[in-house]
Amino acid sequence: MNLTDSISNLKGIGSQRQKVLSTHGLNSLEDLLYYFPRKHLDRTILTPINEFYKDRNVTLVANVETFGVKRIRRGSMFQVIVSDGSGLLTLNWFNGVRYVKDLFKVGDKLAINGKVEWYNGFAMTHPEFEKIQEDEDPLQTGKIIPIYPLNQELKAVGIDQRIFRKMIKETFDSDLVIPEVMPKYILENNDLVKLDKALRLIHFSDGLSELESAIRRLKFDEHFFLQLLLALRKKNIQSFGAKRLIDVGPYFRPVSETLDYELTNAQKNVIQEVHLDMKKSYPMNRLIQGDVGCGKTIVAILVSTLAVGNHVQVAVMAPTEILARQHYHSFREQLDKVKIICSLLVGKMKRSDREPILSGLKNGDIPVVIGTHALIQEDILFKNLGLAIIDEQHRFGVNQRATLLEKGRNPHAMSMTATPIPRTLAITYHGDMDLSIIDELPTNRIPVVTKVVEPQRMNNVYKFVREEVSAGRQCIVVYPLVEESEKSDLAAAVEAHEELSRIQFADLNVGLVHGKMKSEEKDDIINKFEQNKINILVSTTVVEVGLDIPNATVMLIEHSERFGLTQLHQLRGRVGRGSEKSYCVLVRRDITDSSRNRLSIMEKTNDGFIIADEDLKLRGPGQFFGLKQSGFFQYRIANMVTDGVLIRQARKSAFNLAENDPGLNENSHELMKKTFIKNYSQHLDSINLS
Repeated sequence: MNLTDSISNLKGIGSQRQKVLSTHGLNSLEDLLYYFPRKHLDRTILTPINEFYKDRNVTLVANVETFGVKRIRRGSMFQVIVSDGSGLLTLNWFNGVRYVKDLFKVGDKLAINGKVEWYNGFAMTHPEFEKIQEDEDPLQTGKIIPIYPLNQELKAVGIDQRIFRKMIKETFDSDLVIPEVMPKYILENNDLVKLDKALRLIHFSDGLSELESAIRRLKFDEHFFLQLLLALRKKNIQSFGAKRLIDVGPYFRPVSETLDYELTNAQKNVIQEVHLDMKKSYPMNRLIQGDVGCGKTIVAILVSTLAVGNHVQVAVMAPTEILARQHYHSFREQLDKVKIICSLLVGKMKRSDREPILSGLKNGDIPVVIGTHALIQEDILFKNLGLAIIDEQHRFGVNQRATLLEKGRNPHAMSMTATPIPRTLAITYHGDMDLSIIDELPTNRIPVVTKVVEPQRMNNVYKFVREEVSAGRQCIVVYPLVEESEKSDLAAAVEAHEELSRIQFADLNVGLVHGKMKSEEKDDIINKFEQNKINILVSTTVVEVGLDIPNATVMLIEHSERFGLTQLHQLRGRVGRGSEKSYCVLVRRDITDSSRNRLSIMEKTNDGFIIADEDLKLRGPGQFFGLKQSGFFQYRIANMVTDGVLIRQARKSAFNLAENDPGLNENSHELMKKTFIKNYSQHLDSINLS
């Protein structure tokens, strides 16, 4: 058989099974071999029941003594009591009673794996288990047993763990040839086993060391090919010609020297790194990341003065209108000093306001424009766009960022994010960009005090808010807004605004802002809040970025357990911007061990990098930014959170390869090139592979 052969060539795979397998992406033998086990049971280490202790993860072999359905307060659960001769263990299933209750009979021998609990005796909830037959063949009773991600749809057509293993065993027994895609030097330099061996051992291994070598090789491949894509993208960018912005120009020093505060060393270093990039003959592609309040905006302003001083235009794109307007005010405050014209371009502007801006960008009279997605509309033309600054760049899709850059002739690109990105995520998702970190906060920033509270303490919280308002300060109350329940969450914010206005703070001015409002309404509310005409602002997460009110000292976040830690940190960053001590109150409505542990991290630290690391561990990369990433690569076996050392090894090999053979044309790279193109065909637009 060949890797490309249909899975229907295997015994017992009729049209019905083939159809179900196909819906799971299993069409060829190669698909089958790359459908990796989600875990492995190590039967070389069996733990007798009399050596159990709570929270330990164990594997054991035991016999079924009795079983049955037990009535509980909220329905029923199915219980199986097993014994291994040293003690008794209860297995519990709270859901799917119908499915599991017909699987057992007294005397069955089971291989069981799970976490030990204690409820009037040792117990496990929803454990992994398999029946062991007395005459079972070695395939089923081997030392390391693969457990595959099989759902009810597959099981309904008779494909259980045992059948799935037999399918893979038959594939390997068919004299299947698995060609090696990596050149010999990469295998040797990284101490990797061959692909054929790795694929066999991931499914059938006799010991943990064999299994670990297989996992390491297969993870390396995934990291390597992604890093190769990033390396070739970076190499490709460097092949473009760009205008060299060499001069400091007449604007930088008059702005930087009239600031009413001293730039931090980190800000100065980043400005220097950016200017060195802009002096090169190919486009800059740099990501500036830093914690909330580290001063990225003034860096963007000063970099813009350097660009304008070299006679090019600057476009600054922000993901929300609130943030765009905030940037516009900040830029105007500094650029007015040196008479650099700066305009604001957002959606739904009056034609009479919009047309002069379009004309000024086209003829070059407007050197700096701040805007939202409106900047990438077809009728927006620049005379000489030389620098594109993209703020909170993860909030834009790849195509949106590319469209802005296409408005100029290979302009320099500077992206910014206030979400500190863990190192492993930065070199995977942003591995084609150079990275600058502003890891220093201005000396005048006072750390925000954070406290998690339960609902029964809300009267005390409201009393504290009233005290702050009495002292002339302001408060922001945020309600979660997520796509799945947008209407109900928006209703919750509106309802809360009514209640707070009518009951708790009837004598105060309570405002409401949310994403469904018209721009004029939002602007009016924000302006009134800036002027302290509104004491308490109730909002959805529309205020996550862009709200800069130094007089706001209390951030009250409702249902805080529903937010990611990084988003909570962003919201917390909306206060603590003035000279007064500020507070973040996290109201926890759903009290679980998980929410307790997560929110305690917010109480312990104000360091966004620590929070980002914890958030990545808890939620994984796909949800790290709080939204799905367009084109984000889905790993089969690799793990961006835990594979830091391996990622760096793969990155080194990939970038060396891209430097020495950017076309992947050497004979030893032929199979690698074919594999790369097959796996990344939809990502190769910006790469020249002949």
